[in-house]
Amino acid sequence: MRATVVGGGLAGSEAAWQLANRGVEVLLIEMRNHTPSPAHKTDKLGELVCSNSLGGAGINNASGLLKAELKRLNSLIMQAAELSRVPAGGALAVDRDLFSSYITEKIENHPLITVERREIEEIPDAPVVIASGPLTAPVLAEAIAKRLGKDSLHFFDAAAPVVSHESLDLNIVFPQSRYDKGDGVYLNCPMDKEQYLLFIEELLKGEGTHLHLEGEKNFFEGCLPIEILASRGVETLRFGPMKPVGLTDPRTGRRPYAVVQLRQDNAAGTLFNLVGFQNQLKFGEQKRIFSLIPGLEKAEFLRLGVMHQNTYLNSPTFLHPTLEWQDDIFFAGQLIGVEGYTESIAMGLIAGLNLARRLQGKELFLFPRTTMLGALSHYVCEAEAKHFQPINSNWGLLPPLDVNERIGKKEKERKRELLGERALRDLDAVKEI
Repeated sequence: MRATVVGGGLAGSEAAWQLANRGVEVLLIEMRNHTPSPAHKTDKLGELVCSNSLGGAGINNASGLLKAELKRLNSLIMQAAELSRVPAGGALAVDRDLFSSYITEKIENHPLITVERREIEEIPDAPVVIASGPLTAPVLAEAIAKRLGKDSLHFFDAAAPVVSHESLDLNIVFPQSRYDKGDGVYLNCPMDKEQYLLFIEELLKGEGTHLHLEGEKNFFEGCLPIEILASRGVETLRFGPMKPVGLTDPRTGRRPYAVVQLRQDNAAGTLFNLVGFQNQLKFGEQKRIFSLIPGLEKAEFLRLGVMHQNTYLNSPTFLHPTLEWQDDIFFAGQLIGVEGYTESIAMGLIAGLNLARRLQGKELFLFPRTTMLGALSHYVCEAEAKHFQPINSNWGLLPPLDVNERIGKKEKERKRELLGERALRDLDAVKEI
C-alpha cells in the first residue's frame, strides 16, 4: 500500500504519520528547500509561522478539548508540542525550533516515509492527501481549482512582531496571567488612558504596506490586523487584544486602562511576541508606533509583522466530512477552511486515518459530532457555501447537552466541562480507531 501526501506542514506531517503508523508507505512532497515560501524561514517540517502558541490547553477550552482528542489518537504533532513546551499560563506554547526539529526527525526517520523536496504543479495520482496549506503555490492552487471546477478563495493573514526580553523595561513591564491563572508567564505592558489614546491615534495614522494581490481583501475575523480592529472604534482594542481584565499593575495596585501582553516565544525565554498584534504596517511604522507602548520604548524587534496571502477552498461544495473528495483524493489542513494550528493538525489526522482505512478496504470513519474533531469536519463540509469562511474550534459547533445534563445559563465553565467529558467519552467508545 502506497500513498502520497502533498505538504510538509502541520496537517501534511500528521497525515503522513497516521498513514505510516497504519502500515502505508508514504511519499511526502514538500516544496520548501526547493522553492521558498513567502512566510517560512526554514526548510523544517511543521514550521510555525504566525505564533508559537497552539491555544488553550485545558478541556474547558475548545482548542484544549481538540488537543486532548488528538493525544488519544497518537498525534505526532501533539507529541512534539509537549516535548518542546514553554511556559504560557493556560495555553500550550512551544519553542518553535525544537518543535519543528522533532517533527522533521520523526518523519524523515520513519521507515515507511520518504520525503522529497520539490514543487508540484498538478494533483498527484491517487491515493493522495493534499495538505499544501494556506500558502499553496499559485500553480498548484490553480490546478486544484481547475480540477474541482470551483474557484479557490483568498484571504489575507498577518504575523505578530517578536521582541527580545533583554530590551524590555522591566520597571514597567510586569509578569502576570489573567486572574493569576497558570504560571504568570505573560509579560504585560500597562497603559493609562492618555497613553492608550495616543497609541490608537498613531496606529490609525500608520502607513500600511501596499500589497498587489488579486481579489478582495477578505480578512479572517479571528486574525484581523490590529490596525483594522482599531479602525472599528477607539475602544475596540480595549475590549479585544488589549483588554486589561484580570490584571493588576504592581506599581499602582489597580487594573490598567489597557494592556499589551507579551507571550514567551522560545524555551530560553529570550523572545516574546506581541499577543494579537498581527498587522500590515510598514516595518518602519511598526517600530515607531509599537515603541510608544510603555516598556517597549527601547525594544529590539527581532521579527516584525508580515502580510501574506492565504488560500482556502470552498469545501462545502465538494468535500465530505471524511475529508475525501472522490477517487481516493483527500484534502486536509488550513487549505480546507479551518483556522488555527491545532485545527490544521486535526484535519491532517482525519485525512491520514481515513485514507489508510480506504487502502485497507475498511469503511471511512466519521468522528462523532459530539467530539471537536467531528464537529469541525462536519462544519467545514456542510456549512453554507455562499458565506463560507475559515473557522476555529469553538463550543458552538458541538450539539447541546442532553436534557438530564443541562445546567443553568450562568454556569458556563461547568457546561464546558460536561461537553468536554462527553466528547472524550464518545471518542473512547469508538474502539475501531
